[in-house]
Amino acid sequence: MKKTNLSDYDPTLIPDGSQMRIAVVAAEWNPEVTTPMLEGALQTLAEHGAKDITVCHVPGTYELSFAAHRLASHPDIDAVIAIGCVIQGETRHFDFICQAVAQGLTNASLQTGKPVIFSVLTTNTMQQALDRAGGKHGNKGVEGAVTALKMCRFAQQYQTSEP
Repeated sequence: MKKTNLSDYDPTLIPDGSQMRIAVVAAEWNPEVTTPMLEGALQTLAEHGAKDITVCHVPGTYELSFAAHRLASHPDIDAVIAIGCVIQGETRHFDFICQAVAQGLTNASLQTGKPVIFSVLTTNTMQQALDRAGGKHGNKGVEGAVTALKMCRFAQQYQTSEP
């Protein structure tokens, strides 16, 4: 079955988030995209019982890696959702930012041993981003919240003594 809407999921497969401590860090750049993604993530977390939620903002998508690493390093955080949006422009800036953020968020997760969720849109146009921030293709923030809850449960089930 091909998934075509980022907000579609089976709620019966989502763990109770009442004991999970989730941080959400959102880029301020492209707020018409990142704000609805943040709202979708927060609503979804609340719908699944999460109460201990930390919300932080950073200037742009590039800064998500540092913030996510810092948050995931905190002992009172179980998972981090990184929300951002990079839209293709006329220069290679897009490529450098996207690659750096993907690698940075991966490193933050691996170095801390905690889930760091990539809720970053990398689109060709603003319309494509809006379509994925609550538009016709759903909301990437909702998908990020669902992923965070599932990965928290996974991390709890397979705890290790090392990050």
